[in-house]
Amino acid sequence: MKLHNLRPAKGAVHKEKRLGRGEGSGHGGTSTKGNKGQQSRTGYQRKMAHEGGQMPIQRRVPKRGFKNINRIEYKVFNLGQIDQIVEKYGITEFTLENLYTNGLISQTDRVKVLGNGELKSKVTFKVNAISGKAKEAIEGAGGSVEIVA
Repeated sequence: MKLHNLRPAKGAVHKEKRLGRGEGSGHGGTSTKGNKGQQSRTGYQRKMAHEGGQMPIQRRVPKRGFKNINRIEYKVFNLGQIDQIVEKYGITEFTLENLYTNGLISQTDRVKVLGNGELKSKVTFKVNAISGKAKEAIEGAGGSVEIVA
């Protein structure tokens, strides 16, 4: 194969549809727009989501609830999960950097620790939020808690 042999695959290249260039082109006369009416005129614009007079879907489907723009989303870890994470990754400090480097959270995630389960190991926590029950359990196991903004 040489440069002078290269050509597109058969059927890959189409001739340009030249509208309004006489009857011999096959696209003359009304230029594939049908006869008369608003849609054949210049400047015509169809309304978004118009369904030909049928009630549009955004009006047929009922609306429910709302999305609170001030909500703060947390990546949640329970005490029961933390022992497994400490064993698997060999972490003594439960920080955002450690969690990110081990692929447990993404860079922009905020972390909250909840008190479901038991904590057996002594771990230092530097997280965005923590529940009261979890804080008591961590300090009872000999660990420490620091809230990072």
